[in-house]
Amino acid sequence: MENGAARTAPAVIVAIDGPSGTGKSSTSKAVAAHLGLSYLDTGAQYRAITWWMVNNNIDITDPSAIAAVAGKPEIVSGTDPSAPTITVDGVDVSGPIRGPEVTSRVSAVSAVPEVRARITELQRSLAESARTGIVVEGRDIGTTVLPDADLKVFLTASAEARAARRSGELKGADVHATRAALIQRDAADSSRKTSPLAKADDAVEVDTTDLTLQQVIECVVTLVEEKQAAK
Repeated sequence: MENGAARTAPAVIVAIDGPSGTGKSSTSKAVAAHLGLSYLDTGAQYRAITWWMVNNNIDITDPSAIAAVAGKPEIVSGTDPSAPTITVDGVDVSGPIRGPEVTSRVSAVSAVPEVRARITELQRSLAESARTGIVVEGRDIGTTVLPDADLKVFLTASAEARAARRSGELKGADVHATRAALIQRDAADSSRKTSPLAKADDAVEVDTTDLTLQQVIECVVTLVEEKQAAK
């Protein structure tokens, strides 16, 4: 579907969930761009609030300390899929939030209920204000953030495939160490009490292990177009 046609199509809210390394971000951005929809990387919001906590010397091992300041940082997400942006208190943090300091702490920060409540509120307001529709990617979108989304997709892949992709992104990273880190992150995200990583009962599961990125994108675009046609 061309962008011009997409603008006259019914607005759809698409939730794409799954663990790290399944192709969530690349797929979500490409699908949104192809269909003329907005795009939101919810993981970047959790990374942004983690970056703020680290920069302000908040004790990451103390959930009550995190909870006490969860409402302080102003987080603004740009939703253009071709150039998504994220700022904290007016500072562009799109680079720093991908560093190891934030990556190693984001699970601990995002497990705090007050943090999740704050970020979930931001996510819902962005989804509601997206006029043409939006693709929202994360770990609890279909289950918690947007349970009434028009389409829910859950991406999976083997730990080996995910580690290979992620170490490819992190130029020169050790595949075995990357795989171990991914499995550890999955365990932390799946076992947290508040909004764990989980597949919604009505989500379409897509195993990306043996698929190219283009095949995954085409699969999800088709699913979205089917939803648009049925509206």
